[in-house]
Amino acid sequence: MSVLIKNGRVITSSEDYIADIFIEGEKISAIGKELNIPADEVIHANGKLIFPGGIDPHVHLDMPFMGTFSSDNYETGTTAALHGGTTMVIDFVLQTQGKSLYSALGEWQSRSDGNALSDYSFHMAVTDFNEDTKKEIGEMINKEGITSFKTFMAYKGALMIDDRMMIGLMNEVRDKGGVVTVHATHGDMIDFLIAKHREEGKLSPLYHYLSQPEITETEASGRFADMAYYTGVPAYIVHMTCEGALNQIRRATERDQKVFVETCIQYLLLDASLYEKDFEGAKWVMSPPLREKKDQKALWAGINQGLVQVVGTDHCPFTWEKKLMGEKDFSKIPNGHPAIEHRMELLYSEGVNKAKISLNKYVEVTSTNAAKIFGMFPQKGSIGIGSDADLVIFDPEKKHTLSVKTHHMNVDYSAYEGWEVTGKVETVFLRGKNVVDKGKLNISKGYGKFIKRNKVSKII
Repeated sequence: MSVLIKNGRVITSSEDYIADIFIEGEKISAIGKELNIPADEVIHANGKLIFPGGIDPHVHLDMPFMGTFSSDNYETGTTAALHGGTTMVIDFVLQTQGKSLYSALGEWQSRSDGNALSDYSFHMAVTDFNEDTKKEIGEMINKEGITSFKTFMAYKGALMIDDRMMIGLMNEVRDKGGVVTVHATHGDMIDFLIAKHREEGKLSPLYHYLSQPEITETEASGRFADMAYYTGVPAYIVHMTCEGALNQIRRATERDQKVFVETCIQYLLLDASLYEKDFEGAKWVMSPPLREKKDQKALWAGINQGLVQVVGTDHCPFTWEKKLMGEKDFSKIPNGHPAIEHRMELLYSEGVNKAKISLNKYVEVTSTNAAKIFGMFPQKGSIGIGSDADLVIFDPEKKHTLSVKTHHMNVDYSAYEGWEVTGKVETVFLRGKNVVDKGKLNISKGYGKFIKRNKVSKII
């Protein structure tokens, strides 16, 4: 199958030009002006933008949490991703304390194999670093192509590892060619504040936010950066939300340290005032929580300053019925919100369209940087000859409204209900196949492929 896309405005992380793109099989085989190549399908993209397929490196599909599961599985979650212009996701495999990394990998493979529509990969979340786990790190990198290892500085007794384990993991991952990522919040302080608020009868969603003040993220981000500096491991902080944490990374650059930073679309657009909506605020209960307007400004500036490299989603939806588990106690509200489908359009509308970021920066943070950091570039995140033909044809003028009535995520509310957006995903190619065209899905589950990743470095 061959496709010729004519006269689109091609946007990469560094270029902006009008050209034709010829796709042959799964790859881009030619780029140029007025290409005269016979093709099975010709698409005229005049007036449209062409981006590399989006990469969301932070999703939780079919994830066990607080006695239930996130409501999007691999079929529904990757379907929604494709409709929103995201052609690749990276999910988190959660090791059970006391069990091996491979046992966790097998569990997640049983959920993903044959069910994904987009391409996908895994981060390995290490919750119990010991001599047996240590031996598995090299196998994960060299055999399985899983080169990123997630750690938690919160959720004691379930996911959290202590600093001794953290240092051990960092040394091992550094030696084997991987990257350590972190949920950087001060778990002990958060647990203290949760218990305090519950004892005082302060049980509304607002107290989820007040149990995780900015300092809990600031302190943990700085401590993680210091440990990464000491060990020399490539380091990445997930879902950063606030000015204080970002300033810790700014401090790290003063000693010539590179710490990669991801924020999420919600932290750029939404703020903590939503928690004042009585129990409706549960829709936005996530960890870390939404912050203040000043933090949004800091994160936008951080993107333009090169301190924030990636905008993901931390997509982890729960139905309203599941959110109601915490109706009488905020600590029992499942943490997470739906965003996988809206990231690309929201960031264009609120970022590019409102002149907060450039088109090139947009491609950087939605696709290219994630591909580089996590060992997939130039196969992914690139519009170049030989790269996978993962492309988004985007109408920059089309206005539409986000709603639960029209989204494809398996959740019965929208975190962005009624949000008016300028710019819409029109056509999506994944490995050369037209998978979404004007809202119509053209593939079924199983088309998505697991992508083995290469070793990583501290420089992109």
